Amino acid sequence: MTDSINCFRCGASLAALSLPLSRQDCCPGCGIYLHVCRMCTHYDPAVPGECREDDAEDVKEKERPNFCDFFEATAGAFDAAAKRRADAAGAALDALFGGQAEAPAADEALTEAEKLFR
Repeated sequence: MTDSINCFRCGASLAALSLPLSRQDCCPGCGIYLHVCRMCTHYDPAVPGECREDDAEDVKEKERPNFCDFFEATAGAFDAAAKRRADAAGAALDALFGGQAEAPAADEALTEAEKLFR
């Protein structure tokens, strides 16, 4: 079991999942894939390629699922302080721009045209 491992993005507990994480495992809290560089013990943004494993293939998108054979889930992937800063920044943007934007009203002509092709 993954008792002390949390999602790198939202911090949700991954105790219900078993190790090793499969490529298709998703966070029960936010739904993001977990077999990603950001959840790996070898991930290190301070080194070239952001990976301490010399033999690992280069992965460009560190938050996308990959097939890395060196992947090992880590307990230290979640950064609570960074999450608080991101949440505060999002709240400030919402306050500045009046909250979440509403979806634009559907054009009646477009709606009627779409009905023709159903």
